[in-house]
Amino acid sequence: MVDLLERRRDPSPPEGGLSLLDGVSPVATAWPVDLADRCRVAADRDRPLAERMGAFEDIAETEVGDTSLARARNLERATGLRQVLLKLEGGNPSGTQKDRIAFAQAQDALRRGYDTVTVATCGNYGAATALAASMAGLRCVIHLPAGYHTRRDAEMEALGATLVRVPGDYEAAVAASRAFASREDVYDANPGGANTSIQLRAYGEIAYEIYDELRDAPAVVAVPVSNGTTLAGIHHGFVSLFRRGKTSRVPKLVCGSSHGKNPIVIAWRRNLPDCDDLVPGKIRETPINEPLVNWHSIDGGEALAAVRGTGGWAADASDKAMLAAARMLKEKEGLHVLPASTAGLLVLLARHEREPLPGDRYVAVLTGRR
Repeated sequence: MVDLLERRRDPSPPEGGLSLLDGVSPVATAWPVDLADRCRVAADRDRPLAERMGAFEDIAETEVGDTSLARARNLERATGLRQVLLKLEGGNPSGTQKDRIAFAQAQDALRRGYDTVTVATCGNYGAATALAASMAGLRCVIHLPAGYHTRRDAEMEALGATLVRVPGDYEAAVAASRAFASREDVYDANPGGANTSIQLRAYGEIAYEIYDELRDAPAVVAVPVSNGTTLAGIHHGFVSLFRRGKTSRVPKLVCGSSHGKNPIVIAWRRNLPDCDDLVPGKIRETPINEPLVNWHSIDGGEALAAVRGTGGWAADASDKAMLAAARMLKEKEGLHVLPASTAGLLVLLARHEREPLPGDRYVAVLTGRR
């Protein structure tokens, strides 16, 4: 793999641009010898497809998922809520939960005979897709909002991805990526659409991993939300476990997002039947809240139904609170996480502060590492 630290470029945006210096650690730059061999096989287009598929499956099974679930005893002592467990998705190779769907879709693209994948991103999902595509020997075309600049741009380019700047916001980049996929007959890896079931199953693995550790479902799973796909997938996984008699319950799903900037939270708070789109011009992204902000949550309906159907709840988290939570986790638990990934945990702890929660097990999913 290319040494990304040597390939970095100045991430400063052009005048008037928004610098999203999200701070996620770069993708892994060194691999064990056996895994490097599997990467070479998977990316070799001259090899038989079955051989490439087998090698890529080995890579995904070895490197993606099985992230840590640890009890946060110091956090418990600070907040008075017992049995808080943190599911750290930063253990994935590109540093976020996005690897789960990126690798699942790269595998699907490879199986179906595509040679190119496309996706829209503001940073993290693009880095995950670029990494998965490079390992599968697939060309990757990533559409980004023209005014957004992140440290992850250099990683995507170093992994061989082609970056296409699109006028407008993230939703405009999604539309451009989808149009490109249709026009050029390439694999569309964007959230929603025909690949929703693949994405839900991939994120459902988070539920299976929690069950593997606890041997039952916890009382609550708290998740930061943007499009809502991660939360919807976790719910999908727990419903499957419950229906198969593996768990005694489906946990309450709790979601947190940036203050006043996410349709899922607003719909839940106002008791709206659907996740109505917000007014794009009234939403302001910051380097802290950008991973959570959307005027249109692509899988918001699924996420909203999951929160309501499980008796969960939704609320906002401010930039100040997310920064403070990230510092607290670093000081008390030794975890270096993106501030935005603490939104679900903050909503859980805020409810406990207002109305003490009963003794049980509570899981907060932290979706990114610094």
